[in-house]
Amino acid sequence: MDFALGLRGLWPFARLGDSLCCRQGPGRQDMDRQMTARAVLTGMGIAAGVGLYGLSQLAEAGSLAGRPLLAVASFVFCFFTALMLMTGPLSAARAALGALLIAAGVTVMSGFAALGFVRAEDVLDSPHAVLGSVILALLPLPFWIASHRGGWRNYAALFGESWAMVVRALAAWAFVGLVWAVILLSDALLKGVGIGLIDRVMDLGPTSWLVTGGALGLGLAVVQELSDVVSPSLILRFLRLLLPVVFVVSGVFLLALPVRGVSGLFGGWSFALTLLAMAGASTALVTVVVDQDDTEAARGRVLTGMAQAMAVMLPVMAGLGAWAVWVRVVQYGWTPERVFAAQVAALGVGYGALYALAVLRGAGWMARVRQANVGMAMVVMAMALLALTPVLSAERLSARSLMARLEDGRLPVAALEPGLLDRWGIPGARAREMLEARAAEPGQEDLARRLALAAPQGGAADRDTVLGALVGLLPLQPEGATATRDMYLGALDDYRLTALRESCARQMPGGGAGCVMVVADLVPGLPGEEALLLDYGPGGFVQFTGFRNDPVSGPTIRDVMPANGVLPQHEDGAALIRAWQAAPPATMPLAVNQLSLPGGGGLILAP
Repeated sequence: MDFALGLRGLWPFARLGDSLCCRQGPGRQDMDRQMTARAVLTGMGIAAGVGLYGLSQLAEAGSLAGRPLLAVASFVFCFFTALMLMTGPLSAARAALGALLIAAGVTVMSGFAALGFVRAEDVLDSPHAVLGSVILALLPLPFWIASHRGGWRNYAALFGESWAMVVRALAAWAFVGLVWAVILLSDALLKGVGIGLIDRVMDLGPTSWLVTGGALGLGLAVVQELSDVVSPSLILRFLRLLLPVVFVVSGVFLLALPVRGVSGLFGGWSFALTLLAMAGASTALVTVVVDQDDTEAARGRVLTGMAQAMAVMLPVMAGLGAWAVWVRVVQYGWTPERVFAAQVAALGVGYGALYALAVLRGAGWMARVRQANVGMAMVVMAMALLALTPVLSAERLSARSLMARLEDGRLPVAALEPGLLDRWGIPGARAREMLEARAAEPGQEDLARRLALAAPQGGAADRDTVLGALVGLLPLQPEGATATRDMYLGALDDYRLTALRESCARQMPGGGAGCVMVVADLVPGLPGEEALLLDYGPGGFVQFTGFRNDPVSGPTIRDVMPANGVLPQHEDGAALIRAWQAAPPATMPLAVNQLSLPGGGGLILAP
């Protein structure tokens, strides 16, 4: 039965073939309406292209900058995105009114969020502010459409329009890609006979913006004309087929949990995010199964049974992910990344609790899941709104947490990362000012030295000062290879040196400085020794940098690749850094044969 329902997703293709082969063409009035809709949406796309081009020119000339530039850019992006996505399902006038209201709201809130940063444009470096603005720009669109189709809580309209907008956007952008492919191929063909007209035209002012915008609008119009053919039904049917896989994996995990214990859940940050991502995937798949109403919902007992079981398991998965996030917060305090993870965990627990309750209450559980989706969508928008205010400002919460932990001793001065404060907007700047004032007091010499490790963002740190700080921070194996270390550190540019200094000042989870350099004779055919540098960056990513003293060009940076497997990252990478800090690793030869070339040299296979 489920397989047969899955095949129903191919029905749009059958209808498309019927419309192309067997159905009479549209009447004159229908053709006029189609051409009008195409002209309107194409014009909207061109207007969007002109607006963005003009905005880029004003910004480049310096005529518009700071908060005015942010406000105008936010409005233009949000207005034209909402207008073009809603025109078709709604008339152009109703779409324009909704787009105006949504764009005005997002512009005000993004400007409010920018007040928390020294420079207005720095708000674009805050994932929370950017993601909150995107949510507030896109999530209200189906609600505005549904409000003109039986009420803003009409779930069938909300569900259908949400997925239809995704399909329209993907298809329209694919059409834009095809248009540009044809343009580039045509240009290459004409250049073959000495005609560079297309290239010259595309270099004229806003031409590329106009082509992209016009093609996008035309693509949206054509997809809207075929809304009864190019529908999300096929995608939804395919997504339903993924539910058994996710159900089995989640079930095995939960069954093995009492045997293996929960200690492994809290050993790494990445596993907490994996739990939350799986909970999010489960939520989406249950929503796809219940569809927009009982008529379109899955009917097979196996699939609906799995969806019910998945809904009951969901709060357990989300709860474990939330617990893992909380353990990390208790251990290391708040950071913007942990604030985001906590918000995702809260949403996961909310969805899980409502889904499980809907199933446990018995008959009519699908209708209750749909009601829960409407309610949680409002919660998501409310959370996005609060993220743009000081209430849920990730930077404010992180700076306050750092200061509190430093004050009560949970964060040792040796583990303080001053460079983080420079990325936390005005709250981070104020925290740094407080720390600098405290560092000037007697007995705070350790804090003063720690603050000196990182210059404020935008400051010009002296290269010799950075190198001097690195000499005292960078663990070296063997310890006597200082001359080789200094030679290779000199090959790094200023930006890389500053980033390396921050990594060395960073305490990894489980302890240990976030860097190490190992010097060894890794290329016996070259004079001198080579080196490998490992540094632990934000998010647990370990960067591997190799060095070689080339006889011609001198010290050069080389890529590092594993002889087999993959480069260790996150917890494995931190463990490797700690192991190499404790003792120099052993070297071993790697047997590689080459195929000789007639003119000398040879070819090898990379390990």
